[in-house]
Amino acid sequence: MYLSDHAVIRVRLVPAGQQKARMTVSLAATRWCSSRRAYLGYKRLAKKIKPPDIEISRILKAQPRGLEKKARPGVTCIMNTNPVATYLASTPPDKIDTGFLAYLCNLTQVAKTSPEIAFSIVRELENQRKRIKLIASENYCSMAVQLAMGNLLTDKYAEGVPGHRFYAGNENVDAIETLAAKEACELFGAEYANVQPHCGADANLLAYWAILSTRIEKPALEKYGTSNLYSLTDAQWAELKADMGNRRLLGLDYYSGGHLTHGYRYNLSGRMFDIYGYSVSKETGVLDYDEIEKQAMEVKPFILLAGYSAYPRSINFKRMREIADKVGAVFMVDMAHFAGLVAGKVFTGDFDPVKWAHVATTTTHKTLRGPRAGLVLSTSEFAEALDRGCPLAMGGPLPHVIAAKAIAFKEAASPDFRAYAQGVVENSKALAAACIKNGLDVLTGGTDNHLMLINVNGLGLTGRQAESALHECRITLNRNSLPADPNGPWYTSGLRLGTAAATTLGMGRAEMEEIASIMALVLKGTVAAPGKTPSSKSKAKYLVDPGVKAQAIERVGKVQERFPVYPELDLPVLKEAFVDTCNR
Repeated sequence: MYLSDHAVIRVRLVPAGQQKARMTVSLAATRWCSSRRAYLGYKRLAKKIKPPDIEISRILKAQPRGLEKKARPGVTCIMNTNPVATYLASTPPDKIDTGFLAYLCNLTQVAKTSPEIAFSIVRELENQRKRIKLIASENYCSMAVQLAMGNLLTDKYAEGVPGHRFYAGNENVDAIETLAAKEACELFGAEYANVQPHCGADANLLAYWAILSTRIEKPALEKYGTSNLYSLTDAQWAELKADMGNRRLLGLDYYSGGHLTHGYRYNLSGRMFDIYGYSVSKETGVLDYDEIEKQAMEVKPFILLAGYSAYPRSINFKRMREIADKVGAVFMVDMAHFAGLVAGKVFTGDFDPVKWAHVATTTTHKTLRGPRAGLVLSTSEFAEALDRGCPLAMGGPLPHVIAAKAIAFKEAASPDFRAYAQGVVENSKALAAACIKNGLDVLTGGTDNHLMLINVNGLGLTGRQAESALHECRITLNRNSLPADPNGPWYTSGLRLGTAAATTLGMGRAEMEEIASIMALVLKGTVAAPGKTPSSKSKAKYLVDPGVKAQAIERVGKVQERFPVYPELDLPVLKEAFVDTCNR
């Protein structure tokens, strides 16, 4: 190894009879200086200091020759010292935070190969600490969940299921996946769990095909007298494919709060099925179960799908199951947004989707506060088809993420998580009430879950302008389509807010009232910029009053100072090691 010009030497000075003190001195070693010569240089320097006693610590790992990288045009990153050694040397043993130490070790290893990636990770932490996160689909997972994903499990191919893999050497992956599935079943009260999906879209795709395989393919194979698809004649195979294709799916309309994977024409689901959508009431903005039943009787769907991405009220899943049974449909629920409220026992009885659905899918982040991934729960009827996710719709699972899911499920089974889930809804209701008090138009007049919708049309703004103005003032959320939205899915007329992340940080009613006040200040202090013609207004560009912006940023800062994102992470230390060493 060759040391760069920026090698740093740590010399430990030990005055006789006193506790060890530390001093760091720098040596301008030449780029062509070997580590041996540098070490001799350290010894010569130490002799000149001549304290009563000298102990030269091990040479800190310096930047290898040629490892100076450009993080982006005009940014050069050089890691001068080993941040881990510096942290350990300057922190008493009883004060060492193992979570931060693990994070620091991780970034140090990353920076050896790609300092620009370490740079961006630390900048993201800094960015999130400056802003209040109200994105309904985001949260902050625990350090245990994060760290479970950073290990050699990512190297394993594990296609198949525990005990039945397409690769040898999966004994430990089997143990991890079995534990994760067990934890999921116990957490949600499900008969079966598949923990392999990489995301919610994967989970829905796997669920759709498992339902088709169970209800259409399996009976057809029994009729043909075989269990092997390759035993079918070409005519039988064509007949089976035709029978499985274009089945009817009835789900919540996108503009009423449904998800893209619920039949949106630009999504695969919209091309797999003959899609029908039910909508919220034009008068109340909530679901009308009698109208849904009437529509289901007319459509006779193969799958009746419930669940949402942007609906602020609870759903009576018992009533939906009754409708499904009445028309002979499979009842499927996508609970990706509110799975944490189910796990935390906020939604119980008639409002517990797992109790009533044949198949339930979810992400494991959002309100569940786990890794970014997916999960399928079902009755035993669909277990066999779901176990054949590979090669049906899935490739190799991600064992390191499955390990993180197991940890998240265990966390969600705790009394603390139940209190958290209750707090999410309490904060959501408080935020909605405060927004209304501040003159904002909250759809349906409130919320039953973790999210709410705000119509900004009355303020002369599009959702895109409102989203951007608030982000500029350090409140992060997303624009969202509203029922019968005149601005379409890109510009939109609405905003979607969620309280899962803010609740994780420990915020409560007082903070919700302050956030609502800041939002109202910003939105009322923002106007649409002039359009391309004198009489038109832009749907994207906007102008925020400078005084309003300054006041909003100051108030956001005061809130965030009390509730920092990942408080165990020492941001100044991380910046010194991975950001300040990058010179523009």
